[in-house]
Amino acid sequence: MTDKKDIALVLSSGGARGLAHIGAIEELEAQGYRIRSVAGCSMGALIGGIYAAGQLKNFRKWLKSVDKWTLMNMMDVSFSFNHLIKGDKMMDALKEIVPDVNIENLPIPFCAVSTDWELGEEIVFREGSLLDAIRASISLPGFLNPIRPDGRIFIDGGVTNPLPLNRVERHEGDLLVGVDVSGHDYEGQRQAQLKIASRNRRSFNPLKRMVPNSRTPNYITLLTRASSLMIRQNSKLMIELMKPDILMDIQMNRLSGMDYDKSERLIIIGRNRTRQTLAQRK
Repeated sequence: MTDKKDIALVLSSGGARGLAHIGAIEELEAQGYRIRSVAGCSMGALIGGIYAAGQLKNFRKWLKSVDKWTLMNMMDVSFSFNHLIKGDKMMDALKEIVPDVNIENLPIPFCAVSTDWELGEEIVFREGSLLDAIRASISLPGFLNPIRPDGRIFIDGGVTNPLPLNRVERHEGDLLVGVDVSGHDYEGQRQAQLKIASRNRRSFNPLKRMVPNSRTPNYITLLTRASSLMIRQNSKLMIELMKPDILMDIQMNRLSGMDYDKSERLIIIGRNRTRQTLAQRK
């Protein structure tokens, strides 16, 4: 194993599963790795930007207070035809934790990836407002209101580059490290659903026996699964192209992209998977 400890860190998209990035960062630092630059997409941009600004501990402390009621209060529902949530309340909460700064003034080099909806192009933010860059990167199509600076429409970076290994600033001799939470453990999900269906069939409760098979797809699950599969494939292609020195591939079967109230569980998963990956290099 190499004794190199300087790393260029890349954090993927993945919704709430991206909270596992916090655990990955904590474990890397605990084992003496020095994060010299960060690139992120979507939730990876949020966590990476907060880390680069030196506010990750404050953010984690705030996360402990987040429950389903907190999440509901931050959902400023919109009646627009192209998004469900305005996102203003969410960004106001973030501003309370992370004062806005220009990316070029951060103590650690950072970039966030977004997508120009009209041109279909990847957009990389390396300067300007940190919070604006994060907001552009996390604008999940159809869910969160996209931002429109100078008349352009920016949506989630996961559409074009969910694991931006090719965008992080590199220093001579550092290790390229990726944390990918874009994938799902679909086999684990399938097995869990089969067990639930089996229990329901054997149940004496007639209501449970009448529950439809949760494996049957509907419009929402079809679209969600299709989107996830496309993002995962793009992530795998980037891994093949850039071949990171260390890759934490963190797939989950019971936690979804909306489980923001389960932060501690997700952070522990990220930390444990990172520890396992690093142990394999020794």
